[in-house]
Amino acid sequence: MTRTFGVIAALGAAAALTVSAAPAQAANSYVALGDSYASGTGTRTYINDGTSCQRSVYAYPSLISASKGLTLNFRACSGAKVADVTNTQLSALTTATTQVSISVGGNDAGFADVLTECAQPGWMSDCNGAIDGAQSIINSTLPAKLATLYASIKAKAPNAKVVVVGYPRIFQGEDCNAFTWFSPAEETRLNQTADLLNSKTSAQASAKGFTFANPTSRFVGHAVCDSTEWLNGLSNPVGESYHPNVAGHRDGLAPLVSTPLTGSAFKVSSVTLRKAELSADRMAGHQRRYAAVDALIAPEQFRTPDLTTAAAKAAAKRAGVDLGSRASIDAADRTWSQRQAKELAAR
Repeated sequence: MTRTFGVIAALGAAAALTVSAAPAQAANSYVALGDSYASGTGTRTYINDGTSCQRSVYAYPSLISASKGLTLNFRACSGAKVADVTNTQLSALTTATTQVSISVGGNDAGFADVLTECAQPGWMSDCNGAIDGAQSIINSTLPAKLATLYASIKAKAPNAKVVVVGYPRIFQGEDCNAFTWFSPAEETRLNQTADLLNSKTSAQASAKGFTFANPTSRFVGHAVCDSTEWLNGLSNPVGESYHPNVAGHRDGLAPLVSTPLTGSAFKVSSVTLRKAELSADRMAGHQRRYAAVDALIAPEQFRTPDLTTAAAKAAAKRAGVDLGSRASIDAADRTWSQRQAKELAAR
C-alpha cells in the first residue's frame, strides 16, 4: 500500500513538474528562419544534421539562444528563398513561439549569380546587366512575396516578437583578392543593391509590425578587404565567400539582433561560446528530423571566375587580351570597367 502510494505520488509530482515546466519552455521558444546569412554559412563550422543547410553554432541565432537561455529551433538554411521558407520552415512556428528572426530575399534577387558575374574581368562580364536584373526583381516582385510571407509568420506565431534581419554592404571600395575583378564602380552598385533590398524589406516588415534590424552601419569598417573583416572575400572553399564570418556573427549580427528580439543586449563571453558549441549535437539531432524537406532547397553559391573556358577565351580574343599575361588581363579589365561605368552614367 505504501509502495503504491509512493509510486502514485511520484507520478503526480512528475506530472506537476511537467505542467509547471511547460510555460517556461513556451516562454523561451525561438525559431530562426531564413537563408545562409542566418544559418551561418561563412563560419566554416557546421552541425552534422544530414543537410547542406550549413547551420553553425557560431551563427547569431545559436549565439543569442545560448546567451539568453532560449530554446532554439534552427530552421534557417543556406540557399533558401522566400518560397523555401514558406514550404519548409514555417511549420516550426506555433502560437507558443515567442521569438522569430528571419533573413531572406537575397537569393530571390539572385545575389550569388550577380556576384559571380561581376567578379569576372570587365571584358567578359555584364555586371551592370546582372545588377539591373536583381534590382528589377527587388522593386517589382519581391515586395509582394515578402508581404505574403510575413503575413503567414504573423498568422502562425501571433504571440511572437519578430525581427527581420537585413544584409550588410559587402564592399568598401576595394578588391584585394587576386582572382576577382570587382571595380570600385561595380562595388558601389552592389552596395546600392543591398541598400535597395534592405529598404524594400524594411517597408514590408514595418507594415506587419515587425522590427527591421539593418546591419549596414554596424558593418562599416568590416567589409571585404577591410583590416578587420567580418565578411569573407573570395575563400577556400568557395562556398564560404561573401558571407559573415565568425566575427561577423559574434560582433556584428548577434548584438544587432539580440536587443530587439529579446529585450536585452548581447555580450559575448567564453561561457556563451562554450554553451553554443555544446549545443551542436542537440541541434543536429533536432534538425535531422527535417532533413527530407531541407533537401528540397537548392544551394546558391558564388562561383570563382574561370578564364580557361571557351567563353572566356572567345571574350579575350574579342578584347585583344593575352590570357597568358596577368598584366594584359588587368589592363583590359580597367579599360572595359571604365567604359561600362561611363555607359551607366549616360543612361
